[in-house]
Amino acid sequence: MKLVNTLLNDPRFETEENLPANIIAKYKLMSREEALRQIHFPANAGKLNEAERRLKFEEFFFIQLRLLRYKQKRKTIFNGIKLEKIGDNFNNFYKENLPFELTNAQKRVIKEIRADVKSAKQMNRLIQGDVGSGKTVVALMSILMALDNNYQACLMAPTEILAKQHFVTITKLLKDMPVNVRLLTGSTSRKERNVLLSELKEGTLQILIGTHALIENEVEFKNLGLVVIDEQHRFGVEQRARLWQKNKYPPHILVMTATPIPRTLAMTLYGDLDNSVIDELPLGRKPIQTIHKYDNNRLAVYGFMKNEIAKGRQVYVVYPLIEESEKMAYKNLVDGYENICREFQQPQYHVSMVHGKMKPAVKEEEMKMFVKGVTHIMVATTVIEVGVDVPNASVMVIESAEKFGLSQLHQLRGRVGRGAEQSYCILMTDFKLSSDAKLRLKTLCETNDGFQISEVDLKLRGPGEMEGTAQSGVLDLRIADISKDAGLLNMARDAAQEVLDNDPELSKIHHASLLHYFELYNKHAKWGSIS
Repeated sequence: MKLVNTLLNDPRFETEENLPANIIAKYKLMSREEALRQIHFPANAGKLNEAERRLKFEEFFFIQLRLLRYKQKRKTIFNGIKLEKIGDNFNNFYKENLPFELTNAQKRVIKEIRADVKSAKQMNRLIQGDVGSGKTVVALMSILMALDNNYQACLMAPTEILAKQHFVTITKLLKDMPVNVRLLTGSTSRKERNVLLSELKEGTLQILIGTHALIENEVEFKNLGLVVIDEQHRFGVEQRARLWQKNKYPPHILVMTATPIPRTLAMTLYGDLDNSVIDELPLGRKPIQTIHKYDNNRLAVYGFMKNEIAKGRQVYVVYPLIEESEKMAYKNLVDGYENICREFQQPQYHVSMVHGKMKPAVKEEEMKMFVKGVTHIMVATTVIEVGVDVPNASVMVIESAEKFGLSQLHQLRGRVGRGAEQSYCILMTDFKLSSDAKLRLKTLCETNDGFQISEVDLKLRGPGEMEGTAQSGVLDLRIADISKDAGLLNMARDAAQEVLDNDPELSKIHHASLLHYFELYNKHAKWGSIS
């Protein structure tokens, strides 16, 4: 601190102001030089608060300026593929194949996508939608817009299970329509892969669904017009960017996530994307009833499971571990499976077990048995968090629920409630719970709103631990905290937008110091562009 004090009082030390005077005046900010003095040697508590506010605002401002400028430049520089026509594929699907009436939220998002793709600029849009909100149908209708304009489309998912689920869902939705859809994953045979690659290059293959295999060099499209990326936070920036190179002109990009993102986090991580939210569930869906039960209620829970099975329903039981650990005395999958088999004996009940260490063929066979309704109870790890859609499953029992994160609990709960019948999520724990665990369980029992849940999750864990943020340097914040300083973040974004509206290139004389600091800031920041 003595060195800092010496530096601040050295007449040769001059702190250049890096924010425009009108922004400082409008948002009642302390000068940068005074803020640096007061943050180290505050005259009083009020001055310290003012200094913190100024420095937090500045940090947010340059993040938002960078994101908004990148978004602005992308829309100015990159020519997009113009998808003007709405033709037979889209119209026939809408009239003949759509299995349910679109919600108002789905209609709104489709209109936003339509406006994007018919412009001459490349679309870069993020779709947020809670589990079961109908994102896949919106994505498919966007894909059909590309097909109607004689372009191809692809959908990339992070896991083989999820890619296969999308393939099954989309081929089922497109039943009897003359659309060529194929699946490409790491387990696709060489013979099938050769046929697929040939069709893709010729243009007769219209929709390709797959995993990271889509970005391999041998995968060549004739005319790729639209890329859909599901659960995009699981892909690295370079992986996503390689899809851009599959076409002469950059294809339209639609990214989807079923992990609701708090508004402040979305503004910081995905501030350069246009954002759409599907905030309604399809008609007829009933809210899932979530209940917290302690281990001493286990027999009553088993009785409830038997009643649901007697009604023709199915049950998931999820554990956090595969085998017992000396350090972690949670309920584990193997013991749990044996206990359930003793309670639910054959031939009356069929119990299966699924986990990530199983051979893919065995795991897939067990999954199929559950999908067909042969298996009454699936005992599993979080391998069923995504990619399993069984409308007949009405009960989700989560063992050692206190050991799961709030977002993960919400995702697991979303495996049920996909049919018209009432569904239930039962959170099993012992009596020893931390205050954070109690809040997580209480939140889940009180609401099904994924966005409300994500806000609580952000406050509990902080932005640095939220899933998917590790790959982005945007959150290497020195003083600001997006979970606590949301108001300042909004102000900073408005201020950055105001600057760019008046001076897109930051070339005006009164923005000289702003541009200098902006370039310096970008040089040292670990940015990862989202596209």
